[in-house]
Amino acid sequence: MRFSTRLRRRLLTALVAASVAAPVSGAAGSSAVPAPVPTALPYLSVTTLDARYAAARAEIRGAERAAAAAGHEGRAAALRAMAAPGRRFLSFDGRDGGRSAEVFGDLARADRIAVLVPGSGTTLDTYGRLYGGAANLAAALGERGAVIAWLGYATPSGTGLTVATTTRAEEAAPGLRAFTRSLAAARPGARLSLLCHSYGAVVCGSAAPGLPVDDIVLYGSPGAGTTTAAGLRTTATVWAGRGSRDWIAGVPHASFALGFATLGLGADPVSPAFGARVFPAGTATHNDYLTPGFPSLRAIAQIVTGHDH
Repeated sequence: MRFSTRLRRRLLTALVAASVAAPVSGAAGSSAVPAPVPTALPYLSVTTLDARYAAARAEIRGAERAAAAAGHEGRAAALRAMAAPGRRFLSFDGRDGGRSAEVFGDLARADRIAVLVPGSGTTLDTYGRLYGGAANLAAALGERGAVIAWLGYATPSGTGLTVATTTRAEEAAPGLRAFTRSLAAARPGARLSLLCHSYGAVVCGSAAPGLPVDDIVLYGSPGAGTTTAAGLRTTATVWAGRGSRDWIAGVPHASFALGFATLGLGADPVSPAFGARVFPAGTATHNDYLTPGFPSLRAIAQIVTGHDH
């Protein structure tokens, strides 16, 4: 009983820490912006990429018009930028905070593909951080690489109980599994990696069993919903990294079942007991792992290209 009480106190401390430190600017009002229901997209293949990009751009423009008509000028301006000719989206849905999958690089020719899965507080209103990281990684990978920024789920806001449970991750996992499998089918033979930041690591952990990927990279992660890397039930190499200035290190790594959810996000991914391959993340803070000049960006790029195996 004493251990159980101590554990509960530690997990509550983690919840408070996440609520204070996780960036949530714009998250609360993001889901209130109206947007049309998306239409069906062409099946994902190399030959349908241009059609997918065009269809997603039409969806973005429709969402822009809806946001402007409702007086949400900030969202409308952001959507206009997303609809620019140089941007390429495989999918887009402006409802409920936003869902999207944006491509950086030439997906039709790439033989090294990374899917970025973001963490809490990521919406269309805070998309710049995900965009910047994906662009930086694509530049580091070079011409043979492509990066997909996958905002494919309703991320927890970073406040309240949801961010300390696996519920949102379990809800998101089927979508990530379906997207990853369609990508693998569209680009057979390409090296495919999942890059999972913060709460995104819990999403990847829920989706991992049986996925056709070469690497699963957990960075800035509070846990992956399991006690060990083997618990992910994947043939992929599981990597983990955490910067020396990342506040996530202070989150207690444990979990216990409640009647309605599992509180806590699992074991520490960089601990020896977890069993992941640990890569150097240098002095990265929670949101700058993919910043140019940081050892973490170089290390992650090497993993995606297969040079760190």
